[in-house]
Amino acid sequence: MFKPKGILPALVTPFAKGEKRVDESQVRALVNHCIEQGVHGVVPCGTTGEFVNMSVKERKHVIDIVVDEVNGRVPVVAGSGSSGTEQALEMTRYAKDVGVDAALIVTPFYLKPTSRGIYEHYFTIASEVDLPLILYNIPQCTGLPLPWQMVEDLAQIPNIVGIKDSSGQLSFMLAVLEKVRDKINVMCGHDEVVVAALAAGANGAILASANFIPDIWVEIYKSIQAGALKKARELQYKIQKIARIIVQSGAVGTKEALNMMGIKVGSVRQPLSVGGELTYEAREELRLDLEKIDKIKPKLVRFEIKEKILEERFRPVHITPEIIRDFKLRVGEALAGKDAEAAHIDLMIGKKNGPVGEAYTRAKANPTPGHEPLVAILEPNVLVKPITLMVPTVTIKNMRQASMVYGPAQAGVAKAVADSLADGSIPKDIAEDVIVIANVFVHPSAVNRQRVYINNYKAMRHAFRKALEGRPSLEEVLENKDRSKHPFKYTP
Repeated sequence: MFKPKGILPALVTPFAKGEKRVDESQVRALVNHCIEQGVHGVVPCGTTGEFVNMSVKERKHVIDIVVDEVNGRVPVVAGSGSSGTEQALEMTRYAKDVGVDAALIVTPFYLKPTSRGIYEHYFTIASEVDLPLILYNIPQCTGLPLPWQMVEDLAQIPNIVGIKDSSGQLSFMLAVLEKVRDKINVMCGHDEVVVAALAAGANGAILASANFIPDIWVEIYKSIQAGALKKARELQYKIQKIARIIVQSGAVGTKEALNMMGIKVGSVRQPLSVGGELTYEAREELRLDLEKIDKIKPKLVRFEIKEKILEERFRPVHITPEIIRDFKLRVGEALAGKDAEAAHIDLMIGKKNGPVGEAYTRAKANPTPGHEPLVAILEPNVLVKPITLMVPTVTIKNMRQASMVYGPAQAGVAKAVADSLADGSIPKDIAEDVIVIANVFVHPSAVNRQRVYINNYKAMRHAFRKALEGRPSLEEVLENKDRSKHPFKYTP
């Protein structure tokens, strides 16, 4: 009987523009992308597939498409769970008739049945549908855990062949491995703890991020199988921030990553949204980390400034223009972090002999009390390039506030400028021609110097990219206008 193992992506469901229907061609393209990257199976209509926001007809349609496109190349594990037993039975019967290899059944949610109800739910489906079944523990979505004692009982049922644990609680997984590893296979469903789970004895992983970095997860899996734990650890460290962002944002972050990489899967369905489950800060961080692991490929982008025309290897996504011109005045802003240590950057980039250069001269010559500017430095007497003037947004009233702004905030801004130059976000050949002015927000009650440094670094990096690329574009503004709000609107 089939038992799950290896790396299986929890497939997103591509929707056509406007979210009104499933995009069949994009489903097929995604399936082939994952298979070509070496995955050991695919899982349509799971949590990452937004099954709860799809009609039964749509879910059946997606399973049909995936089974047809896979055509026996790898196993198909269909998400067929539901909050009601009859609905789950209907979907599981359909999945069996279509020809899937197994069904993934989530613990009943919303009405939160007792342990007896949960057991009867799984027992009924296993008794009435002759198909390998995988239990699915995801308490952060269902609102209740699947106790390991119940897993131990359910593992006695012959066609229950595995469990996907997305709780992230290694103590739960280890208890399950201790009790039933000789009866059912255990699959990790939490991207942040995959190496730990595999090293502990898990048989594989069903992951959202395996939609867009399946090759890395396959390499991690193979490394563990070969006993190369150090290599597996290093690979997980390399993608740990990506894993953390995806765990927090689910389908939203996964779809954004795929779209950034040129694998078009559309947007999520409401009430999910970019700017909600995936914050704009996290989207920028996701983009930067995809660049670091070469999932967003460099291509030529032309920079035009004064008489210089430069072609640089830049890492643009679909929102980056082919030509970046008009350096007379470019503006960008970004927010990073939360609570008192949140950082907000408003910056301008422009030619030294333009309006930004003039503003730089005025700010240095006639500083406003409490908003005295500081030229960013990496170390004593070493200015960053391009020259960057940092101006406090909030009036500085005492030495403690000054130490936060001119200490960790300044250090974060300077490092961000240096890194932006180093990675080509701004071409080295124009660094001498432009000047930067950054308005830096540091809350007067901020106390954590490390978070102030990190958040200002992130905000400056993101603001730089937005300024150069002219973001947000009019299209982005219109797309997000109904979801936009002031970053502190709901903060007490």
